Amino acid sequence: MINEKEVILRILKGDKRAFSLLVDEYQRLIFHVVRRMVNDPDEVEDVCQEVFIKVYKHIGSFSFKSKLSTWIARIAYLASVDHLKRNKSHIYDQYQESDHHHLAEDDSTPDVLLEQKDLSQYLNLLMLELPENYRMVLTLYHLEEFSIQEIEGVLNMPAGTVKSCLFRARALLKEKVKYYLKNDHAKR
Repeated sequence: MINEKEVILRILKGDKRAFSLLVDEYQRLIFHVVRRMVNDPDEVEDVCQEVFIKVYKHIGSFSFKSKLSTWIARIAYLASVDHLKRNKSHIYDQYQESDHHHLAEDDSTPDVLLEQKDLSQYLNLLMLELPENYRMVLTLYHLEEFSIQEIEGVLNMPAGTVKSCLFRARALLKEKVKYYLKNDHAKR
């Protein structure tokens, strides 16, 4: 864990190594946030780089009213939304169809992944089928261990809505898992 105030002061003084520390600390968070919204790996990398550029340019405006991780996750979220708006052909619903087509070509369907016991890929594929706000809430809460209040700050939605999305996302994901498990056992 880095000392946020110290690192920010060092960055503002032009210390490149301090920014490198910040990158090391938050690159996983940024990747998770961007990856849940942008599915093309090349575009994910581009958006992540864009996020770090924005963080670097605007680090002086960080006011310590929230955690630095919340502020950075919000930048990642907004950069992803902006990217999707600029590239309307890559909006999730349209991508989802081509993604499933691509996955069918390489046999990476949920059933196959379940047979291969690749639980991580299996859950990631199921999460791609969830609405964007559900994916983001699950990612921030379970993978990044953000509090409801931190997610509220990142997504700019009321805490009650965050809780509702989290509850619905878990229920929907649970139903998807049950469906694929049921169909997997029916095939045998």
